[in-house]
Amino acid sequence: MTEETTTTIKTIAIAGGTGKEGKGLAYRWAKAGYQLIIGSRQLEKAQAAADALNQLLKGSSIVTGMLNSEAAQAADLVVLTVPFSAHIPTLEGLKEELKGKILVDVSVPLVPPKVSKVQMPPSGSAALEAKQVLGEESRIVSAFQNISYEHLLNDEEIICDVLVTGTDKEARSIVLKLVKDAGMVGWDAGPIENSVVAEGMTSILIGLNKQYGVQSAGIKITGVSRE
Repeated sequence: MTEETTTTIKTIAIAGGTGKEGKGLAYRWAKAGYQLIIGSRQLEKAQAAADALNQLLKGSSIVTGMLNSEAAQAADLVVLTVPFSAHIPTLEGLKEELKGKILVDVSVPLVPPKVSKVQMPPSGSAALEAKQVLGEESRIVSAFQNISYEHLLNDEEIICDVLVTGTDKEARSIVLKLVKDAGMVGWDAGPIENSVVAEGMTSILIGLNKQYGVQSAGIKITGVSRE
């Protein structure tokens, strides 16, 4: 792992991590040396996803599967990768376990069937909705909405940048380290209110994927040194 941060992150839980995005992020971080816990509402699904990842990792790391609440309790940092329809119920069920921990919210407010149309919730974004549910003192970072899971699981180079917004600079710095350790370039995009931009961009990228017959349209910051 790279540079030190004030808060040391060794164990990452991915709540709702049995989907493609959750497993892709777990795979990258496990390869980087973190301990990963896949969380789910169903223990059997969590364990099956963990077993599949361990096969991909070929013994280089051990991923475990737990219920969402147990995973969040055991981790130093929690990542939320659930469909938007499950966003509020999942957060409400984890309020106690998330106290004092950074939550990385990967959720996007997609409203089927028009998922290529930007449709933000009354709160402004999924991340701001999480803040409403968890309280003003919660530490929430919004990131990874625009990353294609195909790249994550296939060990491909990821040329799409990651915009990181959040409630405080230290939390953003910690997540930027996780972005780097997963093999991506991240940018501190400022306060959590700016999450509306990255989340809304997801619908635009989905539309571009459909229009041009691709699966991994993304964004890249230009005009700034990438050192």
